Amino acid sequence: MKIKEVIVVEGKSDTKRINMAVNADTLETRGSAISEETLEQIEELHEKRGVIVFTDPDYSGEKIRKTIREAVPGVKHAFLNRSEAAPNHKGSLGVEHASFEAIRAALRNLYTEQPEGQVLITREDLAIAGLILGADAKKKRRELGEYLHIGYTNGKQLYKRLNLFQITREEFAEAMRYINKMEEQDGK
Repeated sequence: MKIKEVIVVEGKSDTKRINMAVNADTLETRGSAISEETLEQIEELHEKRGVIVFTDPDYSGEKIRKTIREAVPGVKHAFLNRSEAAPNHKGSLGVEHASFEAIRAALRNLYTEQPEGQVLITREDLAIAGLILGADAKKKRRELGEYLHIGYTNGKQLYKRLNLFQITREEFAEAMRYINKMEEQDGK
């Protein structure tokens, strides 16, 4: 699988793992404190080839995404679920631990953020679906993030992410039907 865009990752281990899974060029941020020089490089690469942000599904990874999103609007995003980024459920969590298939799947399911303003999914939709209120809200948000390949978020960030990535009402409804069906099967 050849990737045209440059993939922005956190470090050398991520680059190594990505290059074992796909044919791609990467740019490493070297941590969550991204320099102005690195942001300028990302902006230039975005204009020339396109950029895919592919960070770990943790606090630092989300911080990097936010920094890049604010500095370079319109970049694409690839997400790993926490379980895909920590297959052994021990130690660190990251792209460098993901299977080749999980990496390829994340790179096939890209999202591009859209300008803020258009609301497709409301906060009321999230409340009705049990994603921001209730004992199972966190579990449902995790399952929704996995199903839609948008990563895990808290309730406040879920609203923003669903709308930034222009998740349609139909996609949202399909995901919730699947999640509810799985919960019913688990409850039997």
